[in-house]
Amino acid sequence: MHTLKKNRPLRRIVLASAATVSGMVLLLSLKPHTTPAVAGLASSPAPSSSSSASSGTSGSSGTSGSSGTSGSSGSAATGTRTLTGDSVQTRWGPVQVRVTLKDGRLTDVTAVTYPQENPRDQQINAYAIPQLTREALTAQSADIDTVSGATYTSDGYRESLQSALDAAAG
Repeated sequence: MHTLKKNRPLRRIVLASAATVSGMVLLLSLKPHTTPAVAGLASSPAPSSSSSASSGTSGSSGTSGSSGTSGSSGSAATGTRTLTGDSVQTRWGPVQVRVTLKDGRLTDVTAVTYPQENPRDQQINAYAIPQLTREALTAQSADIDTVSGATYTSDGYRESLQSALDAAAG
């Protein structure tokens, strides 16, 4: 009987360890929900973004249609043109940019649509989008570095920017 009592504590340790690990996995897999106070703060900048996003979506269909082609054939290297890139679906949401070209040079890049569903998305994109815009204007192309901590947004931004520049070129 003395031998059986020694085995039982070992079984208890194994079971307790397995239960602890299972509990930690379940706890870490939970997604936090936004509180009403945070949702109220998030909704104040959203109307301007969503109104520009809806106009960007309609502008996107017009730009990728015949108006984008006719604009590029009408004045390939002169004048000011605004083109909207493709909407690129990333893991955290769509990313779409609008570019302004003046005499063939990139003069402005605006993120029309980008992930802003939760406070973490807003925090990441508050520093990533301006940095990506600066790099695009400096590079005058879509050959820009990925922003650390915003990999998916950076990749979507780069792809959408490239599609807008491709539409401007031909």
